[in-house]
Amino acid sequence: MSPAGEPPHVLILGGTGEAYSLAAALAGRGGLRVTSSLAGATTAPRLPDGVCRIGGFGGSEGLRGWLVAERVALVVDASHPFAQAISRNAREAAARFGCRYLRLERPGWRAGPGDRWHRVADLAAGLARLEALGVRRVFAALGARAVPQLAGAAPHFVVRGIEPPSLLPANVTWLGGRGPFALDAEHRLLQAERIEALFCRDSGGTGARAKLDAARRLGLPVVLIARPAAPAVDTVPDVATALDRLDALFGTKGGVPDEVGASGERRGQRG
Repeated sequence: MSPAGEPPHVLILGGTGEAYSLAAALAGRGGLRVTSSLAGATTAPRLPDGVCRIGGFGGSEGLRGWLVAERVALVVDASHPFAQAISRNAREAAARFGCRYLRLERPGWRAGPGDRWHRVADLAAGLARLEALGVRRVFAALGARAVPQLAGAAPHFVVRGIEPPSLLPANVTWLGGRGPFALDAEHRLLQAERIEALFCRDSGGTGARAKLDAARRLGLPVVLIARPAAPAVDTVPDVATALDRLDALFGTKGGVPDEVGASGERRGQRG
């Protein structure tokens, strides 16, 4: 914990649009010491405002040691909704050290009129559903680590990301790109690649929503992997609520910057 006389130290576990927006909002406030942490999954990540560290902590025990050494008062876990290991390590480390833990997680997506969504429990169930649908070309938005698990599946997959995985299965085409992506551009991409279905995780947010809306326009089915079961922890759905919580905890003041929307994503930034 921060000693008397020192500003409380807040660690943001980031990589999401919400994490970048929270760091930007807190950079304009006084009374707090803020550090953002990125996993280092890409060689040239976009850096958040303020102090940033890149790379893993060495599991739960390594993170606990860092919290102790840096006298952290609050961990804001704004990692991706499917980053289970990171969140688990953060909860355990905060509990063992005795500092506060706050989960910042955007709500999942909801289907609307015209959507043809098939919700599944995991990647294996999703592959089985795609096979049952009989589709031949699938746009997959599952994260680079999931790409090897697509090997041997019946469809051909088109996958997009910042950096390609070291091994690319024969049934996968890689496209380079960094979001956000506009609806019209996603529409054109799905048409150009002759996509017959979309396969993705229920990541939520607005930054990655355009591909779902493009699939609706084209009448394509979407196979959507449900989020893992969430533990009972202190959770807020957006940056504005997270800032209110920090105000209550530490007596800080200030609003969300103009460029940060209610969802917590900066305009023009990816989720």
